[in-house]
Amino acid sequence: MPLTTPTSSLSTPPTVLMDDRALDLFLGAAVAQYDRLTPDTPLPCFALLLGHVRSGSVHIEDVAFGRNARTSDPAARREFTEAIPPRFGPSYENETRGWWFDSRDLLAISRQAEDEGLEVLGSIHMHPDWHRIGPPQERDAVLSERPTPMDAYLFRGTGWPVNIICYLERRNGTLFHALGAWAPLPEGSPELPCPQLSLRVGTSGPRVPCGAEATV
Repeated sequence: MPLTTPTSSLSTPPTVLMDDRALDLFLGAAVAQYDRLTPDTPLPCFALLLGHVRSGSVHIEDVAFGRNARTSDPAARREFTEAIPPRFGPSYENETRGWWFDSRDLLAISRQAEDEGLEVLGSIHMHPDWHRIGPPQERDAVLSERPTPMDAYLFRGTGWPVNIICYLERRNGTLFHALGAWAPLPEGSPELPCPQLSLRVGTSGPRVPCGAEATV
């Protein structure tokens, strides 16, 4: 889990602008992880969002991956033993569920981003259609691109202004995705839904030449 907040502050909810290349990088990793899921192994996929804050918008230009220290970091082990299962249920005792970003990787990524003129602005993680592929006892809770109570808890803990959830669902043999961007709840606020942020994904695909007729 990331443990620091970005240097930029935002007084009003920003619009999130995400480059399609950054999304494609995450989707490639998320699909590969999705294909490895079994009912006993809810493997996570998590990355950091890198970019700039400009004129009321957050521009995500890249993503960065690191190691999961959920079972190796002493603080993570305490959190996933003493705090999280009693609050969010025994399913979080499964050591393949949940993410804690390795602090060494977080530091290295932050330094490299700074060298490139970027900031660490938040995170993106995958929600699979666990209510379809998980064990029977865990299929009552339907996942989507919306945050779970556990997500809201972690978003508040990091304090990052942008938290994107990428929901993957397989239908008729095809994998589909949906995205949601969320701000954290302020410290000390009631347990309310996380504020949703406007999210726009860049389009850099082929363009129809001027004068050409598009076929619908």
